[in-house]
Amino acid sequence: MILDIKKLIIPFALLLSVQFSYSQLGFSHEVGIIAGPIAYQSDFGVRSDLETNSGNTGIGIGLIHYINFAYRADCNCYTTDKYFNDHFKLRSEIAWNKTKLQHFGEWVEPDKTSENANRLRGHTGEAQNWDIGMQLEFFPRSIREFSAGVYSFAPFASLGAHYVSYNPSVYTNYVSSDFSNINNIGDIEDPSNFYSAWEPGSISDDSGSAWSVVGSIGTRYKLTILSDLMIDLRWQYFFSDKTDGLDHQLASNKANDWMVWLNFGYIYYLD
Repeated sequence: MILDIKKLIIPFALLLSVQFSYSQLGFSHEVGIIAGPIAYQSDFGVRSDLETNSGNTGIGIGLIHYINFAYRADCNCYTTDKYFNDHFKLRSEIAWNKTKLQHFGEWVEPDKTSENANRLRGHTGEAQNWDIGMQLEFFPRSIREFSAGVYSFAPFASLGAHYVSYNPSVYTNYVSSDFSNINNIGDIEDPSNFYSAWEPGSISDDSGSAWSVVGSIGTRYKLTILSDLMIDLRWQYFFSDKTDGLDHQLASNKANDWMVWLNFGYIYYLD
């Protein structure tokens, strides 16, 4: 865990320098917390399978910060009436998520009795990620009017990039029908404990880092003059296929790991 956090120090410092630069211009700030369920799409299970999508779920939590270009904290006044200032905010975030993973779908159905089916049933894992990054949020409605309480909801869409430090875990409790691997139960270095068609090196619990692209849609609800509630549906695509501890090279492996995260948040206006 300490190593994961250390990997974020440099990008976090860069993010803070950008935030500090904007702060010098007098723009106002907002802070908040988000949390919600995650559906993790990886090499576990079967692609486009409902049971896989609903079964490999986890939880995420994050701290967020906004630069609000529509209001100046140094003079307690609105900024110059420009379209960008009134419709965009810069969001920075540091977040953590964890998802337990297992194989679902046709290859582990009860009628599948092969050794490979047993290997898949015995193979489980856990994806755990720290990430930090920025998103530019676009609000079709006026940010000023929403802040003043002219309307209660402010829908938005965002796009950005996050740096990810991943730390997967891999487990197996596979036992062959003839008990030939009884002494190797739980050994993730033994290829015979995993699906036989996977190439050597497909299984790994090594930590690593990667970039990701993040897009989301959501809305804010004006709770008080200085606070909002938020709901945010995020799609995050990792530029790595190793965040789940499994990177097999079969034809079914058509994409890197990605996830969908439904956030519920609370945002407070600092100034």
